[in-house]
Amino acid sequence: MDTTSTRAHDGVRTAPRALATEAVHAGRDDLARQGLHAPPIDLSTTYPSYDSRGEAARIDAFATTGAESDGPPVYGRLGNPTVARFETALARLEGTEAAVAFASGMAALSAVLLVRGSMGLRHVVAVRPLYGCSDHLLTAGLLGSEVTWTDPAGVADALRPDTGLVIVESPANPTLAEVDLRAVAHACGSVPLLVDNTFATPVLQRPAEHGARLVLHSATKYLGGHGDVLAGVVACDEEFAGRLRQVRFATGGVLHPLAGYLLLRGLSTLPVRVRAASATAAELVRRLAADPRVARVHYPSIGGAMVAFEVYGDPHEVIAGVRLITPAVSLGSVDTLIQHPASISHRIVDADDRRGAGVSDQLLRMSVGLEDVDDLWSDLDQALGSPSRGAGNCVTSHNEPAPAH
Repeated sequence: MDTTSTRAHDGVRTAPRALATEAVHAGRDDLARQGLHAPPIDLSTTYPSYDSRGEAARIDAFATTGAESDGPPVYGRLGNPTVARFETALARLEGTEAAVAFASGMAALSAVLLVRGSMGLRHVVAVRPLYGCSDHLLTAGLLGSEVTWTDPAGVADALRPDTGLVIVESPANPTLAEVDLRAVAHACGSVPLLVDNTFATPVLQRPAEHGARLVLHSATKYLGGHGDVLAGVVACDEEFAGRLRQVRFATGGVLHPLAGYLLLRGLSTLPVRVRAASATAAELVRRLAADPRVARVHYPSIGGAMVAFEVYGDPHEVIAGVRLITPAVSLGSVDTLIQHPASISHRIVDADDRRGAGVSDQLLRMSVGLEDVDDLWSDLDQALGSPSRGAGNCVTSHNEPAPAH
């Protein structure tokens, strides 16, 4: 089995390919030449080497730039061939030079903050809402960072000489609010813009095309797609990727090879899954918007499989009442999940900050899966219960991107 990085093999491909084709073939271009059809899983933690001088030279090169070695692997914390296949594929889907995978989405975000902090750039400008744990990591200053919260129009004014990063999530978790990424990237100037693209995936948007230098995914979600893998990944240019690899090596936030294999497998069906779930979500949005038990529906203009809605009744009773839909945190799985952000995913955010970002106590967040739409609606219908007295018409909120400034 050839355990070298797939990037050298990918270099022979020059013709552009559609996203659906890349999802199936990226990271696998060398398999046929090896007589393989399924990608191999390399579970080695260490690798034999009789050339200690060559090994020393590769380690020195990594310590200098963080570049991936052209020679055989050395140690699992430096890199893994199976994980490298996933990184190659995700970079191609996002349209970036490289991608670096981590043990979780929070490990990936932490590595980005550590890279910038090591350069003395500890100040972060961020737009709420973000995923609750991302919000907490910034607000609590657990990695020595200082955060200024602003709206998209205030990004330029919030920048300081020590600003190392601007962070946005679009569509945002859990309100699905959208940001004009190109306008924000312009406002950032030379400061890197990090876009959390977990909800949209490269199927719906590619932030690098709009000026983002860093694209973050909780790969646990849509990239894996089956609720059985925990991972994070940052798609970026090769220079930043080198720094991320050095942090990953030093801190040990590595992705297990089996997880890398599952993620590569998940990417092959990503476009099909996202588009099918999005079509079902759009129909559920239509039905929820017409339902007198629902006060408001949030759904992004780019579409997608995430739906948020506010109920007139007790949201906890809805959570307790579902039978087909799974009441659980996370998202992006083949089955539909529903949760109450104010109680779980955003509980760690200060209540006033949470409500100020649009995360009301009546809000429910639903990740639509691949079930039949009528079966899902039947479950929602019975869980919503009887209409509340005095309930009015629902107003559907299709969040439009903020205008450029």
